[in-house]
Amino acid sequence: MDSADKISKLGTRMMPFLAILRQDLGALWASRLVRLWLAATGLLTFLLVAANWTHFQDAPLIASVLFPYLVFPWFLVVVVLGVSPVSGSRAEALADGILSRPVGRCEYLLATWSARVLVVLGVYLVVVVPAIIVVTMAKRPIREDLVTVYGIVSALFVVGLVLTFLVSLGFLVGALLRKPLLAVVVLIFVWYPISLILSIFSLEQFSPVSLSRAVSTQLRQNWRQSEDDAKAAGTMQDMEQFSEQFGNLLSRLSGAPARPKTSKADFFETKKFEDFSLFRVTLGYGLPTLAAVILAMMCFYWRDL
Repeated sequence: MDSADKISKLGTRMMPFLAILRQDLGALWASRLVRLWLAATGLLTFLLVAANWTHFQDAPLIASVLFPYLVFPWFLVVVVLGVSPVSGSRAEALADGILSRPVGRCEYLLATWSARVLVVLGVYLVVVVPAIIVVTMAKRPIREDLVTVYGIVSALFVVGLVLTFLVSLGFLVGALLRKPLLAVVVLIFVWYPISLILSIFSLEQFSPVSLSRAVSTQLRQNWRQSEDDAKAAGTMQDMEQFSEQFGNLLSRLSGAPARPKTSKADFFETKKFEDFSLFRVTLGYGLPTLAAVILAMMCFYWRDL
C-alpha cells in the first residue's frame, strides 16, 4: 500500500511537468522554425555528402556532416530555441499561469528545457543517422576507412551533448537578460571568439571548433584500443594508401580510368587529437550543462514575473 501511494503521489506531482512537456513538444514540432530547420539541415547534409562522396574517406566525411551542428550555422537555431521560453513575451504570458495555478517555476523550466532538448536531438538524429548509415554501408570509389561502431555512437553522443549544452546556455542567458534578441546577440559575440581562442590550444573538451576536428579521430577508435592496435591501424592505412597509388599507376599504364584520388581533408585529418579522451570531453561539456541549468533555474525562480 505504501509503495502504491508513493507511486500515485509521484504521478500526481509529475502531471504538470508532463502536461507542459507534451504541450511544448507539440508547439515546437508545429512551429515554422523547427520545420524549416529540419528541411534546411537535411538539404545541407545531402549537399555535403554529395560534394565529398568521391573525395573524403568515411571519417572526415562524417565529421564534415557533424560540423554544422557543432560550429555553424545550426548554433543559431539551437540558441534561439533555448532562449525563447525564459525571455520576452513568452515568460510574461506564462506569469499568470505560474502564479495562480499549481505549476511551479522549476517544473515549467525543466519541462520546457526537456522539450527543446528532445526536439533538437530529434532533428539532429533524424538527419544524421541515415546519412552515416549511407556513408558507411555504401561502396564508394575510394579506399575504405577504419570507422568503428563504437566511434560512431560516441561521436553522436558527443555532438548531442554539445547541442544540449547550447540549449542550456541559451536558457541561462535568456533568464539573465530577459530579452531574446539581446541574449542571442550576446551569445554570438561571446561564444564564437571564446571557441576560436580555445581552438588554438586544441582543447576539444571546451571548443566545438577543436571538437569538430577531433571527431574523425574518435570515429576510428575502438572500445579498448591499445598502442599496438593504434600502430597496426596506422600501418594498415599506409598499406592501403600504397595499394591505391600502385593501382592508379597500373591503371595509367593499361589505359584504364584511374580511381578518384582521396582528398586529404586537412581540417579534419590531424594528429593533434590522437590522445582524444571521451571522458574529458563528456566532463568538459556535461558539467557546464548541469551548471547552466541550475543557474537558470535559480535566476528564473528568484526573479519577478
